[in-house]
Amino acid sequence: MAMIVLSPSLQSFPPAEAIRSSRLDSYLRLPSFQVSSSPSSLDDGFNFRKASEFRNADECGFADPKTTGVCDPSLVHVAITLDVQYLRGSIAAVHSILQHSLCPENIFLHFLVSEIDLETLVRSTFPQLKFKVYYFDPEIVRSLISSSVRQALEQPLNYARNYLADLLEPCVRRVIYLDSDLVAVDDISKLWSTNLGSRTIGAPEYCHANFTKYFTNSFWSDDRFSEAFRGRKPCYFNTGVMVIDLGKWRRHGFTKRIERWMEIQKSDRIYELGSLPPFLLVFAGRVAPIGHRWNQHGLGGDNVRGSCRDLHPGPVSLLHWSGSGKPWLRLDSKKPCPLDALWAPYDLYGHPH
Repeated sequence: MAMIVLSPSLQSFPPAEAIRSSRLDSYLRLPSFQVSSSPSSLDDGFNFRKASEFRNADECGFADPKTTGVCDPSLVHVAITLDVQYLRGSIAAVHSILQHSLCPENIFLHFLVSEIDLETLVRSTFPQLKFKVYYFDPEIVRSLISSSVRQALEQPLNYARNYLADLLEPCVRRVIYLDSDLVAVDDISKLWSTNLGSRTIGAPEYCHANFTKYFTNSFWSDDRFSEAFRGRKPCYFNTGVMVIDLGKWRRHGFTKRIERWMEIQKSDRIYELGSLPPFLLVFAGRVAPIGHRWNQHGLGGDNVRGSCRDLHPGPVSLLHWSGSGKPWLRLDSKKPCPLDALWAPYDLYGHPH
């Protein structure tokens, strides 16, 4: 039997030391909380505890009170979606970011929503948080979405990241985009300071992955499509963690380029996997590389079974439960994977664990 002992907060440990890859042969058992999936019963179905207060360290300095809005140049901008199905994950992600930030008061969250007003819930959970809620109209993209290997990948809000340059204020020229199924265990400002050089986006790349599998045989056999990668050395990257230069994105019209590939997909079926392939078509081989520590992805298993996974070798700054298995669902079912225990300390849903 193996035992996991968790500190109430991992903040006091260096990221590489706080988490070590381990193969455990027993599951952690935590109390079960049921989540309502009905938007009409939001008040009854969701009960989040208020997060602990957070303050900037002395070395962060103080913002000019005249420039404390979204255009304040000292802010670190983070965008994340909010919906009923993944709300518990989004709240945990924000909680983890604040816990591990040296200057949490300098973080500005941009929440993307499509269904219901969640602003009151966010405010009650994070009373000090600087944030704004942006409505993303699902009709903008609904006609462009094709069927995928997993229904969850077909939700319009998955495509909201394609429109960040339009949704966010023009003065916001850089943003970190994060999926809802992750937690940070390092200071997000380190990711924010990534040097993108001439590139529009930065992300951890995985050049050992079989890149051809992300597209159909008909794509690779048709020169009209496969020539999109001519002159590039494309590598797989996960779009759940990206640093985006919105200024360059706007100048080069990348939203329209992504939409064009989605239109082609509707008629020619050139890929099978949701919102990722259009990003690969536009950006693969043109990405500013970021250390793998910032996206330890795949912890949710594959897109069908959601089986347990171990960490990749190396240091860890961010844990990402991409795949079909989500830690809050596995914990509630009392059948968690070992690494789900590392997500649990950031969960603010229900009563204290």
